Amino acid sequence: MSNRSLHKLFRAVDRSRERNDAARCLRIHSLEGLHEILQRERCRADRTGDNFCMLIYEPRDEKLPQENLDRLIDIARQRIRLTDDLALIDSRWLAVVLSGTDAAGAWTVADDLATRYGPCGFPFVVTVYCYPSDSFQAIEDGVISTKMRRDKNPRPVQSLEIFFVRPLPAWKRITDVLGAIVGLIVFFPLFVLVALLIKLDSRGPLLFKQRRAGLGGKPFTIYKFRSMREDAEKQKNDLVAFSEQDGPAFKLRNDPRVTYLGRFLRTTSIDELPQFWNVLRGEMSLVGPRPLPCAEAAACSQWQKRRLDVTPGLTCIWQVKGRSRVTFAEWVRMDIEYIRQRCWSFDAKLMFWTVIAVLQKTGAF
Repeated sequence: MSNRSLHKLFRAVDRSRERNDAARCLRIHSLEGLHEILQRERCRADRTGDNFCMLIYEPRDEKLPQENLDRLIDIARQRIRLTDDLALIDSRWLAVVLSGTDAAGAWTVADDLATRYGPCGFPFVVTVYCYPSDSFQAIEDGVISTKMRRDKNPRPVQSLEIFFVRPLPAWKRITDVLGAIVGLIVFFPLFVLVALLIKLDSRGPLLFKQRRAGLGGKPFTIYKFRSMREDAEKQKNDLVAFSEQDGPAFKLRNDPRVTYLGRFLRTTSIDELPQFWNVLRGEMSLVGPRPLPCAEAAACSQWQKRRLDVTPGLTCIWQVKGRSRVTFAEWVRMDIEYIRQRCWSFDAKLMFWTVIAVLQKTGAF
């Protein structure tokens, strides 16, 4: 191919691209399209470490004429970049997704759109959502980010992570309630026996309570039969350096804090049975990623926090296939695999495999 022919080919590609770009500028995505855009931007942000933001415009008046929204859309089309996207929510709310933009940049765009709209008053309420958020909910309820503490006049920014949270489907909640009730009734005699043995074995409470990161990072109190000495939590900092699990999770096979009875409870997973109460309360599910202590969850990298998109559970793929034998990154990938495949039949298989794993005593620390 000659240079002249090659030049004509590139010119044709440029003209085609200009037409496609113009068409894209006019495109308004649906709510379903917005969901796909947010998933795409999340994957990109996790890979590159960048931020991205979303502006949500809500009419101040429910009876606001359609031409006001059309005017805002026209202004937004002229202002945003080709890497940004527009979407309509319920035909009256406008979403503007800003790729590679932090909270300050998002507010700059919001202010600019309001200014371009005109001096007659801006008939919309704008909310800025940012990913990743500056704060992590699992550290403390209602935490205010360090960035906002330093700012004398902070602009409000919401967490975009809330759009990725997936509440329990009805079928899963019904299964959890029925399973938890049956579990509490069937194992009640065992609960009484274990409680008596714990009291005879060592000093301390019957139950171990710990704050863990639940759905969306929201903290909750998990319950387990106590398998360690009473002062175990105070000694944890001295043992962190000996953890046999990489990443933020702490796992130690021959933990010196574990009592004689506690080793049996852990090997048989009997210490986990009180979590049927967490399942009944809706804080956990029968099947789902295992909840990490709040500090460990906060120390996860951004892509690893995707495991918080669903309600944590008593068991998951890691418990039956990889426990004690995989890296933390592989552990999280197993959790993400479960999230993608979550359905009733897959939950049933995992519960069956869990029973087999418990009977075989495979992989328990």
